[in-house]
Amino acid sequence: MISLARAQTERKTVEDRVQEFGAIVQERLAPKFAAAGVSYPPQRLTFVGLKQERVLQVYAAGADGEFRHICDYAILAASGVLGPKLREGDRQVPEGIYRVPSLNPNSKFHLSLRLDYPNEFDSAKAAAEERMDPGTDIMIHGNAVSIGCVAVGDPAAEDLFVLAALTGIENITVILAPVDFRTSELPPLPSQTPAWAGEIHAQVKQELARYPTPVAEQ
Repeated sequence: MISLARAQTERKTVEDRVQEFGAIVQERLAPKFAAAGVSYPPQRLTFVGLKQERVLQVYAAGADGEFRHICDYAILAASGVLGPKLREGDRQVPEGIYRVPSLNPNSKFHLSLRLDYPNEFDSAKAAAEERMDPGTDIMIHGNAVSIGCVAVGDPAAEDLFVLAALTGIENITVILAPVDFRTSELPPLPSQTPAWAGEIHAQVKQELARYPTPVAEQ
């Protein structure tokens, strides 16, 4: 059995992980940033998670403040259906606009980025409906399993983790959308979807419009 003292010394810090994966991440990403005309690491980041399309898009901005598309990662697992998360254990991926309050260098799923679900909007709706446990611990992480999180596989998790650490988590926005409203219409949602889902979908649609739709590779 590993002693508590040894287990504690073996725990990694964010800086440890950046040192461990920084070079390989830069090798993978620097050419993509150069092609987009954005310095690496960037000054601001936005991650766009599209549930129906099962893709996570990365946008970055440099000194000019203009966001450009950098690359996409396949979402390997995202449980649930279209529609917002309502309660602990519903296995739903949230929908809305989120921040990244912390990074977990010791995640059970390789590396992870924590989202601030429930945010102010989610908490207000839960309070109005007397939902006492709207859920928590929503992550973007490695591996390929999900019970409400967004799993992108280990190499992608390394890229996103290092990018987030170098850019600064205070400079990151995460948009989780049911569909890509720039190119698709929202399909019929499950009958249990709350009426207020239209409010957050309108906010997400407006926010998505700020980011250019990626051009398909020929």
